[in-house]
Amino acid sequence: MSDDTRTLPSAGREWRLLSRPVGWPKPEDFELAEAEIRQPGPGQVLVRNEYLSVDPYMRGRMSAAKSYVAPFELGKAMQGGAVGEVVASNAEGIATGDRVLHFGGWREYATFDAQQAVRVDPETAPLSTYLGVLGMTGLTAYAGLLRTASFKEGDAVFVSGAAGAVGSQVGQIAKLKGASRVIGSAGSDEKVKLLVEEYGFDAAFNYKSGPVAQQLREAAPDGIDVYFDNVGGDHLEAAIGSLNRDGRIAVCGMISVYNNTEPAPGPKNLARLIQTRGRIEGFLVGDHYDLQPQFVQEVGPWVASGALKYRETVVEGIENNLEAFLGVLRGDNTGKMIVKL
Repeated sequence: MSDDTRTLPSAGREWRLLSRPVGWPKPEDFELAEAEIRQPGPGQVLVRNEYLSVDPYMRGRMSAAKSYVAPFELGKAMQGGAVGEVVASNAEGIATGDRVLHFGGWREYATFDAQQAVRVDPETAPLSTYLGVLGMTGLTAYAGLLRTASFKEGDAVFVSGAAGAVGSQVGQIAKLKGASRVIGSAGSDEKVKLLVEEYGFDAAFNYKSGPVAQQLREAAPDGIDVYFDNVGGDHLEAAIGSLNRDGRIAVCGMISVYNNTEPAPGPKNLARLIQTRGRIEGFLVGDHYDLQPQFVQEVGPWVASGALKYRETVVEGIENNLEAFLGVLRGDNTGKMIVKL
């Protein structure tokens, strides 16, 4: 056990939710406040965060609606993935100077039970990758494609939000595992170019350039076997329209409806699932943590060798944490959105 707090300030900044957003989140729904740095009790560690994650699912936690994860509490610090340095430890097995992955994000300093920390190695990969390509984001892509969508060699795969952190990894894993064709959609011509030229997608299109269903038919004239859904809405309807016999759809997210104040209409062509014997299944990464060792063992070498490429959009400073989050909802990021403290 170790404890070295001589150089620590007495307070650190943290983001709090003041009111539950209706529709698009507004700055006045949040505050950046100072909080006293709490020294670790028995079995606890104090961490100075170095990188914070902002993710689309956090929008759901800002609502009071019943969901798969508890809502953020009003007036209290929000949570999210973070990687940082242990600056004080009152726990066996974790020492000052260790780097850990945890969920005490949206703040500069976090004190929590050491059981909630996962040690990571900055020598193996850059710290920020443990929030993305080698972290929960990467496992989401891996589990959703291989387990939920039951991907098999020779499948044609369509990925929406394909230039994002999860989508870009889904497409590349599919290619590395022998997909016959991988198609992606994104929100700009620049991202479309990135998908084809850097990530190795066979085809990609800008969903703002025309009807998604028409663009998908042109990109996948022989149909698709797997659709990995990050967007919902017209993308889901288009995928059902292009689904081959025994096609599978894994629903990871529906960013197109997260800020809606009224329920979004569902796909008008669900009856086509009868003809195709198609399957739609939603999933949460938290149900698939048993795949973590297999995921790291398989994907780690791909990342190290450069076979699997990744991008990060890095925003500097905790004062810009909220703007980085809003940027994710707008689609400003290419790859994983990271806040560097």
